[in-house]
Amino acid sequence: MQLTLYNLYQKMLTHMGATNWWPADSKQQIIIEAILIQNTTELNATRASQLIKTASNYDLQVLVNMPKENLEELVRPAGFMKNKSKAIQEVASWYLAHNENPTKIVQQYGSSLRKVLLSLHGVGPETADVLMAYIFDQPQFIADKYARTLFTQLGINDLTDYKSLAILLAELPQPFTFADAQEFHGLIDEFGKQYFHPVEDFQKSFLAGDQLILK
Repeated sequence: MQLTLYNLYQKMLTHMGATNWWPADSKQQIIIEAILIQNTTELNATRASQLIKTASNYDLQVLVNMPKENLEELVRPAGFMKNKSKAIQEVASWYLAHNENPTKIVQQYGSSLRKVLLSLHGVGPETADVLMAYIFDQPQFIADKYARTLFTQLGINDLTDYKSLAILLAELPQPFTFADAQEFHGLIDEFGKQYFHPVEDFQKSFLAGDQLILK
């Protein structure tokens, strides 16, 4: 069956149910976890996140004021502790400087917001897109490894890296809302956990035989 992008989203939502992703109590927690999850497993990122919660309750000012050696120890389970702790403090400082007000940040930066995020230490394309979707409520697609694997299985070729898919879907088309964008990412990642280990299990899924049409 040929599917548009929105058809794909609806089919996944119908078969899998809502994931309500990102599972967090605050946007501050999401900012921290979006950095922790880089190049590590969800389990390791969660371990580091829980240590940070215990030490700071995800209060960004507490983290900014924390000695870097202390923060590095909290980040350690997620790996790359020096780089990630520096990124957490820089992104937190920037967010605090804007009064932790995502609505006003969007109003201030408009279409240049993603570029501003990319200028912050430790924020690459995937992290920037996560922040766009989950902090700033934009209909941003997150072209992570599970998304690229899924789209490849659905007939989209040459998805060799993050940029190769992101350039095709810089922003999700109508009628996607930001809430749809958040849920779509959650569905894709949950689908990947179930059917891409190994990737041959895709043929057992409810999407086997479908073809994605990107317009």
